[in-house]
Amino acid sequence: MDRVFAVCGAVSAFVAVAAGAFGAHALKTRIGTDLLAVFETAARYQMYHALALIAVAWAMSRWAGWLFLAGTILFSGSLYLLALTGARGLGAVTPFGGVCFLAGWLLLAVGVWRG
Repeated sequence: MDRVFAVCGAVSAFVAVAAGAFGAHALKTRIGTDLLAVFETAARYQMYHALALIAVAWAMSRWAGWLFLAGTILFSGSLYLLALTGARGLGAVTPFGGVCFLAGWLLLAVGVWRG
């Protein structure tokens, strides 16, 4: 098992839960429903990919892990910032994170297939 990705996955899951709670309780009355939905999407995708990082740790697929980390930073990070600042230009970064997620899933599949 790759400890780096196991720890990154666990820490990312912790942050995703904290962000979800923050959004549900602290932001609910402070930002509009559209931006709250953006924030919730960021937290949800961060959790999905935190779990993916734990799978990467088990599968020993390092490239997939780096792509999931980059995807989390670009995708969820840009959505968190968009929701908190309202800066719509940050939405241009989000698709790059999505591409990292997709590539990470493909590389994870290849890594598991090859054993």
